[in-house]
Amino acid sequence: MGTQYIKANRAFTAIRKYAWLFTILVAIGGLIEPKLGLFVIFIMAGLMITAFFSGRYWCGNICPHGSLFDSLLPISSNMAIPKILKSKYFILGFFVFFMFNFSRRILNVVNQWGSFDFLDKLGFVFVTTYLMVLIVGGALAVFITPRTWCQFCPMGTMQKLSYKLGKLVGVADKTETHITISNPDKCIKCGKCSKVCPFQLTPYLEFDKNNQFTNIECIKCSTCVKNCPLNLLSLENK
Repeated sequence: MGTQYIKANRAFTAIRKYAWLFTILVAIGGLIEPKLGLFVIFIMAGLMITAFFSGRYWCGNICPHGSLFDSLLPISSNMAIPKILKSKYFILGFFVFFMFNFSRRILNVVNQWGSFDFLDKLGFVFVTTYLMVLIVGGALAVFITPRTWCQFCPMGTMQKLSYKLGKLVGVADKTETHITISNPDKCIKCGKCSKVCPFQLTPYLEFDKNNQFTNIECIKCSTCVKNCPLNLLSLENK
């Protein structure tokens, strides 16, 4: 029998509780006012910059879509995420597919630079992309588990690339925070940190010699920290 995942609160800050409103504003409001989609450019810049310093922190603490998906937790089936959606081949394949189509649409608009409705057309590319993620990601959130889309999200892949660059130049090692266990000997291996994890990771089985969980997929959302029955976990830098 597989792990029984627990529905646990993940909205610990105002941003995580209400950021989903931005998704609705862009995805729905953008159909009326396409220029709203231009705000997504700042979102993309923000997630790339934060990833350089702290991995997928954006996903767990700021992402508007993540906030939306987590808000669907009460009605989610909360099932195990299919392994195929976590596979490197699927993630890479979807990233290439997504970026090819997205880039093609952007180039088509760029060719119309100087036209009266250029900004509307450019914004609309982001609007329809946001709407697609809302629909597909929302459906996956309800029928599987809230952060299913996040397993292969192209923006998540871009964050991991930015993070690896940050590691390569030695910046991320100094600035990144990890889930840290204060006393491994007191851990009773109850697995609750895994049962409440949005990404269904297994911190209690993967702490390194520094007592830290350094899995690149960790979104540093602190859900495991808030739910550890012995209060052994915290989010600390190296």
